[in-house]
Amino acid sequence: MPINISASTMDDRTVSDRVEDELSWQEDALCAQTGPEFFFPAPGSSTREAKRLCGACEGREACLQYALTHDERFGVWGGLSEKERQDLRRDAS
Repeated sequence: MPINISASTMDDRTVSDRVEDELSWQEDALCAQTGPEFFFPAPGSSTREAKRLCGACEGREACLQYALTHDERFGVWGGLSEKERQDLRRDAS
């Protein structure tokens, strides 16, 4: 029985497309236009500026979904701090 190479290639392309789609929000994200110090503040520092920027960002929901899916444990993602994302995960369970 012949191997269907086009199906294999299609699967690879589909995986690549999914990864590209998953990260497409980063291209226009406001965080890409600022430094990481806002989004990864020192312990005890304010996250207010990062959350303000996130609130104005069109990619906020995709960013938050990415952080939750990939279990990002540090920094502000999608407008939520580490603790807020942890609480959100716990409440969803």
